[in-house]
Amino acid sequence: MLSLRERMPFHFVKLRKIWYLISAVLIIPGLIFFCSQGLQLGIDFTGGNLLDLRFSKAASVEQVREVLGTMGLADSSIQQSGETDFLIRTGVLSEADNANLVQSLKNQFGEITVLRNELVGPVIGRELVYKALWALAVAAVLMIIYISWRFEFKQGIAAVFSVLHNVFFVLGIFAIFRLEVDSSFIAAILTIIGYSINDTIVIFDRIRENMLYKKKGEELEDTINASLWQTLARSINTGLCVIMVLVAMLFFGGTTIHNMVLALLLGISCGAYTSIFIASTLWYELKRLEKRPKTVRA
Repeated sequence: MLSLRERMPFHFVKLRKIWYLISAVLIIPGLIFFCSQGLQLGIDFTGGNLLDLRFSKAASVEQVREVLGTMGLADSSIQQSGETDFLIRTGVLSEADNANLVQSLKNQFGEITVLRNELVGPVIGRELVYKALWALAVAAVLMIIYISWRFEFKQGIAAVFSVLHNVFFVLGIFAIFRLEVDSSFIAAILTIIGYSINDTIVIFDRIRENMLYKKKGEELEDTINASLWQTLARSINTGLCVIMVLVAMLFFGGTTIHNMVLALLLGISCGAYTSIFIASTLWYELKRLEKRPKTVRA
C-alpha cells in the first residue's frame, strides 16, 4: 500500500524553497521601485479640482475625455451617473484653466449646469493615506488575534505575512508601471486582504482537522501536504471564478474603474498563490523552529 507521501503528485512542503524564490522574484523588484520612486498618486491624495456637471444632452465618458485631452487633461478621472451627469477630477487648475475647461465642454455639448466646482486640498489626501494605513494595521492585528484564537499564534503570523505578500506585490506592480493610485485603490487593497485571509483560513482549518486524525508516525509536513491537496480544487475553482469576473470588468468596465479592477485582479491572483504555496509552508517553518533543540552553553 502506498504511503500518504507517495500518493501525492508532488510535495508542496518539500518544494517550499522554490515557492520562496518565486515570491522573491515577484516582490523584490516592485519593492525597489516603490522605495525609490514611490507611487503615482491621484487627485484623492495630491489634491486637484473637482467638477460636478450636468449636461443638457446625453454624452459618453469617451467624448468628455476627448475634450479634456485637448487641454492636456486626458488622464483625469471621469465618473458618469446616468446619461448627463459627470463627476470630473483633474489636477490643480488655475481659475482661468478651470473656466476654459467648462467653456470647452459647453462648446462641445451645449448648455451645462455646474453643480459643484471646488478645489480639493492635499490635506484631505494625507488624511486618507493616514486612515488607510491605520485600517491595514488594525486589520492585521485583528486577523492575528482571530487566527490565534481559532488555531494558533504561529498560524496567525504566517497568514498575515502571506497577506502582506499580496499587498506588496500589488504596490510593486503599480510602482513599476507608474499606475495611478486613488481612493478606490485603498478599497481594492482591503478587499484583497479579506479574500486572501478567507482562503488561507479554509486551508488552515483542513490542516487542523487532519492533525486530529493523523496516523502515528506521520510527519507534520505530510499532513500539511495532504491538506493542501484536499483543498486545492476549492482554492483554484474559487479563484478562477473571481478572476474571470474581474477580467470581464477590466476589459468592459470602462477607464474609471480600470486601475481598481487591475489591483483586484493582481491581488486576488497572487492571493490564490500565497494561500496554497506560502502561508502553510511558512507555518511549517515556524513549527520547525519551535521543535529545534536549544543549544546549552557550557
